[in-house]
Amino acid sequence: MIFRGLILTLMLLLGGCASSSMVKAPNQQLAAVPADKAQVVFLRSSLFGAAISAPLFDVTQSEPAFIGILDNSSKLMVEVPAGKNTFMVVSEAADFLEADLVAGKRYYAVVTPRMGAWKARFSIWPVRADGDAEFKKADPKVQKIISNTVLMQNSPKSEAWFEKNKTDIKSKQAEYWPVWQQKAPGELLERTLLPTDGE
Repeated sequence: MIFRGLILTLMLLLGGCASSSMVKAPNQQLAAVPADKAQVVFLRSSLFGAAISAPLFDVTQSEPAFIGILDNSSKLMVEVPAGKNTFMVVSEAADFLEADLVAGKRYYAVVTPRMGAWKARFSIWPVRADGDAEFKKADPKVQKIISNTVLMQNSPKSEAWFEKNKTDIKSKQAEYWPVWQQKAPGELLERTLLPTDGE
């Protein structure tokens, strides 16, 4: 038990290594949303799993497009075509978020950790415009995450990390996408950004 605890601690420390490759965006204000695209802002704020980085990808076209590495207390922004989109977070496993986006609108999603076999795994949850979802815009806790997280952006180091790990990333995508597709319709709906969630 002690040995497993030591291994887990080591994995937690090593898991954060990719985080140093991201840099703080010089402008911390979110850019205006282009009229012909949708904007998605990924947020992360949790004490559990804080040492583990969460790499994010746009997998709408199947081939993973690197968004960035989301660390605790940070946020990432991506602009994508309106319509159906799919995003992926990778750690020990891979998990997904589907989205049906409207041009000219901004959407938010929260990346949350959960315990895996050796280190934290992650899920991506939509921030709802209303309703009784776990994350909704009117919740003061969500507003605090939006305002208190630091906007980060890629650097040559993070891009190099992606190129180095691309094979492993694609392997996890291939393994876990079929698992995602087996979810019940209600579960998938809970994990989908809806057109009405934009602002």
